[in-house]
Amino acid sequence: MSKRAIIRAAPFILGAALVGFFGYHSLGHVDTSSPVQTFRNHSGSLGPADGEVPDGATVFDDIPAVTNLQPDLLAALRRAATNASREGIIVGINSAWRSPAYQEHLLQQAIATYGSADEAARWVATPDRSAHVSGAAVDVGRSDATRWLSKHEAAYGLCQIYRNEPWHYELRPEAVDHGCPPMYADAAHDPRLRH
Repeated sequence: MSKRAIIRAAPFILGAALVGFFGYHSLGHVDTSSPVQTFRNHSGSLGPADGEVPDGATVFDDIPAVTNLQPDLLAALRRAATNASREGIIVGINSAWRSPAYQEHLLQQAIATYGSADEAARWVATPDRSAHVSGAAVDVGRSDATRWLSKHEAAYGLCQIYRNEPWHYELRPEAVDHGCPPMYADAAHDPRLRH
């Protein structure tokens, strides 16, 4: 292989290595993960008090990411998780409530990863617009749980909001009677997140 071919291939090789690294390190608690969920804080400046979720966490854990969720959302999640457990499904979480500092950290990582704020906006909202910061969103952490929720979501008023994020759920109480609203393609198409 020529030097020129190696230089051209380097970004792709590096990208594949990073995907492999982040994918490997996130497999401990998730079958499917979002690009956002693989961003982990290793600087030590943020932690559980900011909403970082330990591996294996569920909607029943007494951690800030769970206890800082809006009460109606948390109650609906726990009802759904209780019923899912009767079928052997554990509703684990990768993310839920986040502090503004943690959300900003994830946003900056997404900008660095995707190369622009516009592309990062498909995955991560600004702290002032994030449903996670307001305690109104949860990212379910196991593929069997997301499959179960996708079948039963409306019965609990829990709805998937973004087509590109099958793990992201928010409370829509009207869904119990009317079904979940149509999904946005991604967060960049959500009018609530536009400035």
